[in-house]
Order: sequence, then C-alpha cells, then structure tokens
Amino acid sequence: MEFGKSPTLEAFRNKSVLITGTTGFVGKVILEKLLRSVPTIGSIYLLIRGNPQHPTAQKRFLNEVATSSIFDSLRAADPDGFEDLCRTKLHFISGELTAPNFGLSDANFAELARKIDVVINSAASVDFREPLDAALQTNTLCLDTIVKLVSVRQIPLVHVSTCYVNGYNTGLIEETVGAPARRSIPRAAAGHYEVEPVIADLQRKVAAEQARYINDADRTQALIQLGLNEAKRYGWNDTYTFTKWLGEQLLLKQLQGQSLTLVRPSIVESTWQAPVPGWIEGVKVADAIILAYAREKVTFFPGDRHAIIDIIPADLVANSIILSAAEALRAVPAHRIYQCSSSHCNPIPIKHVIQHVQDEGAQNHARYSNLFYRKPQRPFVMVPGLIFNSVVRLGFVASKVRNTVLAGMGVKVSGVRLGNLETAMKLAVVFSFYTRPRYRFSNDQLCALAERMGEHDRNLFPVDARCIDWEHYLRKVHLAGLNAFALRPRSAKARKPVVQPETAVA
Repeated sequence: MEFGKSPTLEAFRNKSVLITGTTGFVGKVILEKLLRSVPTIGSIYLLIRGNPQHPTAQKRFLNEVATSSIFDSLRAADPDGFEDLCRTKLHFISGELTAPNFGLSDANFAELARKIDVVINSAASVDFREPLDAALQTNTLCLDTIVKLVSVRQIPLVHVSTCYVNGYNTGLIEETVGAPARRSIPRAAAGHYEVEPVIADLQRKVAAEQARYINDADRTQALIQLGLNEAKRYGWNDTYTFTKWLGEQLLLKQLQGQSLTLVRPSIVESTWQAPVPGWIEGVKVADAIILAYAREKVTFFPGDRHAIIDIIPADLVANSIILSAAEALRAVPAHRIYQCSSSHCNPIPIKHVIQHVQDEGAQNHARYSNLFYRKPQRPFVMVPGLIFNSVVRLGFVASKVRNTVLAGMGVKVSGVRLGNLETAMKLAVVFSFYTRPRYRFSNDQLCALAERMGEHDRNLFPVDARCIDWEHYLRKVHLAGLNAFALRPRSAKARKPVVQPETAVA
C-alpha cells in the first residue's frame, strides 16, 4: 500500500482515536474498516459500558464485538494478525456515555483527553418510540461530556447523526442546519438554534409524567407518548430524530470555533462491498417490512410507491465517517455537515424496491430459506394511509366477527389473520413516515470531500452512492445478507446451506 498517495492514511498516522458506539451496527463497521484499511493509525480507544455478563469494556468487547462475523475477513486473512491488531491497537475504557466524565475519575478523564487526537461519536439510541427521558439522555444531554472531552485540547469531533434530523421539511434537503418544520425556535447568528429552553421544558414535562404514575409500565408508556407528541409538535416524526436534532444544536453552539463534523446517514442497510457484500446485524428500518412480507404477515402497507426512498449501505457510511475524521485532523477547525445518502444522486422509487424484492422472492425464494419460508403467494401493495387505516379497521371487525361465529359453531379458530393485521398496524405506526418521503437528501458536499481527498482515497474509502446498481444490490447483496447474517433458521432441521451475497457491481 502506497501511503503517500492517501491523505487519509497520512492524516491518521500515529494518531489516537476514541470511538463510542462500537457495540452497535455502524460502530462495528467503522472499527473493522479502521483495523483493516488504516494501518497507519496509532491507537483506537473504545468507550464501552460493561454489563452483568461482561462487567468491563475489554471483556464485553472480546465477547460481544470481537466475535462478530464482520471481523471474519480479518481473521481469515491472518488469525494471529487479527489478535495482534486487537492487542496492540485497541485500548478499552469502561465507562457510561450518559454519566458525568463517562463515570471516570477526574484524573482518568483528563488523562484520556490528553491521549486522544480525534473523537468519533457513533453512539445513539436508535429507538423511534423510546421514553423521552431516556432518548434525551442518550442522544442529547450526554453530549455535554463529549464537548468537555474534546475541548480540553481543542481536538476534532466527528458526530454521527441522521439525515432525518430534518424532520417534516420537504424538497431538496441540503447539508446545512435544519430548521424545525412546525414551531419556531430562536436562531443564533452563528447558525444554531437556541434549544436550551426547549430542553428545559421537555425535562419539566418528563418530571410531571414521572410523578403522575406509580406503575412502571404506565409511566414508561406515558413517557413514550410524551416524546412522540413533543416531536410531532415541533416538526419531527419520532423521538429519536427529534432528540438527535436537539443534540446537533447543542454541539453547534458549544463547539463554536472548534472542529465539529456532523455526518448524517439516511436509512443504513447492509454493506455494499466491504468487508464482504451484504453484512448486516439485526433487522433495520426497511428490513422489518421486507421480513414481514417474506413471512407473508404483511402484503399491503401505507405509503407512496412513486416516492424516492433513501437507503445507504453501511460501508459507505463508515467510509464517510473516516474521510471526515481525516479531513478534520488535517484542516483548520470548522463546522462541517455531510449527508451520506442516495435519494438525490442515485434515486430509487419505492416501487422499484418492492419489485426487486418481489421478483427475487418469486424466482429464488428457495435460496433464502431463513428469509422466505416458501414462495410468496401474494404481491406487496402500497396504498395511501387513509385507505390502509380503513382496510385494517374493517379487517379487524371482519376477523373478530368470523372468529366469534366459528367459535360458536365449535370450529377451532386461528389467530393468524388478526395477528397479521396487528403486525401491519404496528409496523405502520413506526415506519410509515419513511415510506411516504417528500424529501431528497443532497450529498454534494460529501462527494466534494471525496474529490478533495483524491482518487486513491475515493477507491479505498468510497462514499458516492452513484456507484450502486440498485437491482443487483437489493436482489443479490442485501437479501442474501439478511438471509446469511441477520436471520436464523427456524430449526436445526430446517437449516440449509446459506447462499452468500454476491460481489457488488457498479
């Protein structure tokens, strides 16, 4: 590898990086890419919260992160080399992101601040219906400690956000600070919104709800609903995106004059190329609907089939974060915003996503035994929200009447129909905002960054979604990745050889 041709590798030379969120999906992809493709890096510090099974950061990493299949390529290439990388490059910080000083002593916190050269904050709670108090703590308030850490020596911060901080705004969304879509919030001359009064008001409402309920379950449900109500009141679909926007504003205000990069991915899905095509962990936003269709639980859903959906492979996201960190290490301190997205540069309508999934299921369902239990019998239909809600209500009434009549006749009643209707309704409540998009996210500034870094780094760290052939990615990479990495066989008896995702093509 010719390091001199890579500004990114030179920027990371002998530098120390702190990464948060490496127990999560995107965090693992970032860490794997750094270990595999940035041999010049000095040290990688990992802030990981212990748990009852693995009380220290190192033990949790070894048992929950290092065992992930994303590192299989590194292990296969050189098993001893992977262990050496972990032993020599990685340093573990047992800490809690939401605690003051991460739960560290003042001396240990100061020592950490002296050792690191850049922070990549990829930690977040990606729960669209989380209780407001928890979402505020994880996505907003804990950033005070991140600010404190990077301010000791004025080091760069790369903060992973989301394109959906733009809320209900429509049209072409540029890589800029997004405005609330429904309620006015004062904006400072520096460009950020003054959100401290909003946060204080939210905390007062949280305290009132907490005092109102004795039962934990009732309190939790009330705080979930409070988060959703407040998010929608200000112009966001859910608590996650609202609290991520609030967090952006705090960072923009508190890090004036310092280096801050906001990287906003859209809907993050399986890897396009590296370390292997199709790697994914768990079921993501679009996958919940794909899985429900594949299992024949949901065949219709609210949305606009002609609208452009924005999905982005996880390796392009990790590459964007790494390029952003390299730029921040090399350039003068500034505030930068990059959107890692596809809807503007390589748009794909929802109807084409549906068609590709349906065609692959119809033609090759047997290759995906963990995803499709049999060939789907009905097409997936997308309808306007009002029609969907009316059909679901009628379906509930008809199914209950049918079940009552059959039970009265002594016939055994199946709950499958009602269960499928409930599944469709639950998915619609959470995800229907993302299936009727009225926006496209620009990634012009991200592509300009890749241009500035040069051809060598564009090949080593691709970020441009124009390289994606959507039909190939969805049919031969993503579905195969879901089947191979995210889903388990129904039983040992049902286990079949798993088809591997194909190498991505441009």
